[in-house]
Amino acid sequence: MENIVKNSHVIKFVPPLGRHGGVGRTRLARLGDWMARHRGTILGIQWIIVAFYAVLVALPAFMPHPLPESRLFSGNYGASSFVDATMCLASGEPVLQEKTPTLTPWHDKLVLFAQFAFWGIWWPFVILSMLLMGRVWCGVLCPEGALTEFASRHGRGGSIPRWVRWSGWPLLAFALTTIYGQLVSVYEYPKAVLVILGGSTVAAMVAGYLWGKGKRVWCRYLCPVSGVFALLARLAPFAFRVDRAAWDLQPAQRAAVDCPPLLDVKHLQGMSQCHACGRCSDHREAVTLAPRSPNAEILGGPPPATTEVLLLCFGVLGVAIGAFQWTVNPWFVRAKQAAAEWLVSRDILWPLADSPAWWLLTSYPEANDVFTWLDGIAILAYIGAVALVLGGATLLAVRGAARLAGADWRRLALGLVPLGGIGLFLGLSMMTVSQLRAEGIVLPWLSALRGVLLGLGLLWSAWLGLRLLRSAAPSPIRLGAAFLVWLMPLALAGSTWVLVFYVW
Repeated sequence: MENIVKNSHVIKFVPPLGRHGGVGRTRLARLGDWMARHRGTILGIQWIIVAFYAVLVALPAFMPHPLPESRLFSGNYGASSFVDATMCLASGEPVLQEKTPTLTPWHDKLVLFAQFAFWGIWWPFVILSMLLMGRVWCGVLCPEGALTEFASRHGRGGSIPRWVRWSGWPLLAFALTTIYGQLVSVYEYPKAVLVILGGSTVAAMVAGYLWGKGKRVWCRYLCPVSGVFALLARLAPFAFRVDRAAWDLQPAQRAAVDCPPLLDVKHLQGMSQCHACGRCSDHREAVTLAPRSPNAEILGGPPPATTEVLLLCFGVLGVAIGAFQWTVNPWFVRAKQAAAEWLVSRDILWPLADSPAWWLLTSYPEANDVFTWLDGIAILAYIGAVALVLGGATLLAVRGAARLAGADWRRLALGLVPLGGIGLFLGLSMMTVSQLRAEGIVLPWLSALRGVLLGLGLLWSAWLGLRLLRSAAPSPIRLGAAFLVWLMPLALAGSTWVLVFYVW
């Protein structure tokens, strides 16, 4: 029986008539079926990742800070120069003396490997996976998801409190975690990683123990990045589709789906909250993993909640950009220096005092890296100002464009998801590039690739905005005016990345 879809941009699919041996199932549908049948294999993969994650989060935090000369990919440090030039006192001529290369200590390599694994590979490509595969990371690979579900299956099984279901947690948790990570330099130091990632994991296990019966309450409501993942997963090029007619034909006595994020599978309408774990595949011969247009959920899916739009505008396009920017912005350094001079001239010295603890503000004297109170205040002020300016301008432009065209401003805001997702990937990959450069690895094509990705994000979001506005605008004049307003936040966000990659 064909599932008829009104929107032309949503790819139609025909649920299979035959089920014996997978006859009539597409390869993608059979992949979903395989995931449903092989939960043991997926659990084994999850626990391997949990062990790997635990070692990389915990062990480096108790090791000494790597020496400045230590390298991850080369076996020696100081080995690039095997001779040392010294001056002969008698002749004044240089004398070449052989130097003995020194091995990088194994504990330095472990710390550097953990740093590169988390911030060079893990997080940038988790973001990329959300755009390309939906929330497969959440359902199949995430160690926090596996641990909170395990704790929930062996915990108290309490009901979920109303405060946990508050829709503002994704924005608040994302903003606080991102800002705190900048204050303690989470990209550079294992102790900060242990506090932020390790603390999040412990909180996930506690939530699992307290609430739910084998479910992922933490992932659904409290995870700091769950809201961002939900936005990006709307662009996934496939989805679990539910044929309601086929569902209703099956006996009602069949067992319900064990859905970890507590979704009503019968009414599933997209990949935003779906963790793509595959457990519902072929349930009641009605759930099928099928391809779709990456734009389908933006153009034809359910509109987002107001809190999701605020997360997109003030979080993804505000706080995140500010966090990526401040370390490379020369204006930030000048403003901080001017503030320090102003304080000294008035004999106000307490803001120039060093951080009292590494978990409050960055404090690693052995690495000559210690933040003052002024540093912390400046970082907070900069990220807050960027979030308010970019987020506020974006929200006003979205609402203005929607008002001119008579469109739903919440749905229109989803047109910014491609730009926001590609921006997150570009920002996180800055750490990848920095680490590779420290190893002597030069990427001559990097500037061109960044320009292509940024251009793709801008064009994609511009096209989605035009489609959403055109479907609602009563006249070409109103459409043109609305589209011009829509381009304003794109230009604003795009210019910030141009400054980061090509000016500063």
